[in-house]
Amino acid sequence: MGLLASARKEWFIIGIVLVILSAKLQPSVGVRGGPLKPEVTVAYVAVALIFFNSGLSLRTEELTSALLHVRLHLFVQSFTLIFFPLAVWLLLRVLALTTINQWLLRGLQTVSCMPPPVSSAVILTKAVGGNEAAAIFNSAFGSFLGIVVTPVLLLLFLGSSSSVPFSSIFSQLFMTVVVPLILGQVCRSFLREFLERRKLPFGTVSSAVLLMIIYTTFCDTFSNPNIELDPSSLLMVVFIIFFIQVSFMVLTFAFTSRSGSGFSPADTVAIVFCSTHKSLTLGIPMLKIVFEGYEHLSLISVPLLIYHPAQILLGSVLVPTIRSWMTSQQKAVKLSPVQPV
Repeated sequence: MGLLASARKEWFIIGIVLVILSAKLQPSVGVRGGPLKPEVTVAYVAVALIFFNSGLSLRTEELTSALLHVRLHLFVQSFTLIFFPLAVWLLLRVLALTTINQWLLRGLQTVSCMPPPVSSAVILTKAVGGNEAAAIFNSAFGSFLGIVVTPVLLLLFLGSSSSVPFSSIFSQLFMTVVVPLILGQVCRSFLREFLERRKLPFGTVSSAVLLMIIYTTFCDTFSNPNIELDPSSLLMVVFIIFFIQVSFMVLTFAFTSRSGSGFSPADTVAIVFCSTHKSLTLGIPMLKIVFEGYEHLSLISVPLLIYHPAQILLGSVLVPTIRSWMTSQQKAVKLSPVQPV
């Protein structure tokens, strides 16, 4: 029973493994031009469905309470969309001298360009007891920023990998990301009471569609006999991903928890998770659009597929430690009244 419960809880991670294995066994099903027609069903319908679902589920009213915490928002967005990509770019200058697969290294750069996720950072912040409203705002605001900023960063650091013009990339992003998000928000305004009452499984729907996108991406890879993945490169990338996450969590924690930072312990928790987590839901469709038709797309996608479960695993392991730190900090504040003269 414990094993079954664990499988249900981690069904998405298990799903990623299963769809990659399925793509390996029968890649012809999900390749471009194959029975699934991913050039239409994935590139347009699946991506649009994910972001319509996000717009429908996003509680805009919950963000207003955190709107005025400008310093916190500036820190999170600047760290995740400016400092993070630049730091990884510098790291890759060194790693380029090693034997690690160059396409996996490029994948690390794509990870750095992604905005924070709408789900995991909020869930972990809530589990610790941090500033949940700030986490919700920055995750949602970061996703909206990512629609414009992420493609610019990808093209800046990696260049356009296909013959698709810059304008075409953004027009497709607008039609498959921005328009569905807006339509989802409009529909939510009419269906708010129904949605609040029924508690529909929005996250499950997006994750299921995302598995289809991952499946077709790897079908393209395994149908190309010229692409090989070195196991040692993969292990090195896993190690580098954990190193990046731990280093950046320590850095954001040290900077925001010091005296005089102006951030409360609850703020620090939200900052640590929102600044270091990256969105798989936005990332995979974005890579699919920007690098459409690129034979190494799946290898570039691998680090993001690793980063997603790694950030959840690492965050979950650290929840008790961070919670005890925050509790002790809050007690210290309560137990330090002004001494009488």
